Amino acid sequence: MELCRKEIREEAKKQLWLAGPMIFVSVFQFSLQIISLMFVGHLGELFLAAMSLSTSIVNATGFNVMMGLSSALDTFCGQSYGAKQYHMLGVHTQGAMLVLTFFSIPVSIIWLYLEPILVLLHQNKEVAALAQLYARYLIPSLSANALLRCITKFLQTQSIVFPMVLTTGLTTLLHLLLCWVFIKKFEFGIKGSAIAICISNWFNTIILALYIRFSPSCKATWTGFSKESLHNIPNFLRLAFPSAVMVCLESWTFEIVLILSGVLANPKLQTSVLSICLNTTGIFWMIPFGLSVAGSTRISNELGAGSPKAAYLAVKVTMFLAFLVGFLEFSVLMSLWKVWGRAFTNVHEVLTHVISMMPIVAASVSIDSIQTAFQGVARGCGWQKLGAFVNLGSYYFLGVPFSIVSAFVFHLKAKAKRAVARVEGSEFQVEEPHDDQNIHIVLQENH
Repeated sequence: MELCRKEIREEAKKQLWLAGPMIFVSVFQFSLQIISLMFVGHLGELFLAAMSLSTSIVNATGFNVMMGLSSALDTFCGQSYGAKQYHMLGVHTQGAMLVLTFFSIPVSIIWLYLEPILVLLHQNKEVAALAQLYARYLIPSLSANALLRCITKFLQTQSIVFPMVLTTGLTTLLHLLLCWVFIKKFEFGIKGSAIAICISNWFNTIILALYIRFSPSCKATWTGFSKESLHNIPNFLRLAFPSAVMVCLESWTFEIVLILSGVLANPKLQTSVLSICLNTTGIFWMIPFGLSVAGSTRISNELGAGSPKAAYLAVKVTMFLAFLVGFLEFSVLMSLWKVWGRAFTNVHEVLTHVISMMPIVAASVSIDSIQTAFQGVARGCGWQKLGAFVNLGSYYFLGVPFSIVSAFVFHLKAKAKRAVARVEGSEFQVEEPHDDQNIHIVLQENH
């Protein structure tokens, strides 16, 4: 019993050592969007609604897909590192960079002609025009985000996290200054926000790329560009597509709900309120996401090293920490529920609606902590296909229909949330391994 407690404590220390910095990295990265939204939100309800709608679309069609595709590196790089096949981390990462960069081309075309798409979806024409303007100025950040996602996974799976904390922290400070310059000083408005995001993303990407190139910490894992990465792309795609589906099926429900709010009465108000609530869940999601990253790294490393029992211990520790974080986040949001909205807007009607939404948001954030941890387990084990099927059933057979019925049949409007889907999305089953149990490892299958 004492030995078991010691192993649990040691595993918890390892995960918290990884999770702490990754939480800061995730929060800093997401804060670029939050800071921009705060600056634009004080320009007026129209600008807030336009940026909210555009952000929703660019996330759905671009950034979230990039996140999903790059999540395959959690499995490939994590298990390669655990198996001490260090050069394969660079090979896998280079292949992922090529795939994500290629994917950014068709996405850029969608962003160029976003206005007619939004009008076709019955969005307000004035809001749609401004949303397209924001998306067009955001196009240069798409390729930067593609490279940054891969670089982050490359470093994360080696437990090299503190350089990322430093660079993303500096990027956040730079972005705060850029938003003030372009939005307040030069009065560029919504396009100034997009320009600031582009500069910030490229700054972060270039600094981390230079670190990988010159740091001795990456000498064994980054050996220069290799033709082997081209041959490895089919293997990457076989896991990248289910990874993208797993991530996007969840994130797209946010965008669907936000678009539906645009066809309600008073769409500017409904879209603004829902945007604040969704961005709140997004910023609080970064904490359990950091835990899930630590969990997937530990699980994949142990599986790659051929230690299934150690991997299962990592699963149990990850889930315990997720339950704890969910409870703490609920407590924090409920203590701030009457003042939180003032950080985003000073429009009285919007603030009133946000206050009424906060208990639902707090409950959703709490349950999402558990669900996010389960997805980290799935990525570490290479179970992305299972995650995709679970998300399909929970969000699209239950969550979205419940949201539509609540909003348009029972007229609850923006209060139609997805807390029920969060619960359903937390139904991964993990069985304790035995000594004679064969563990399927994606790395062994592909190499």
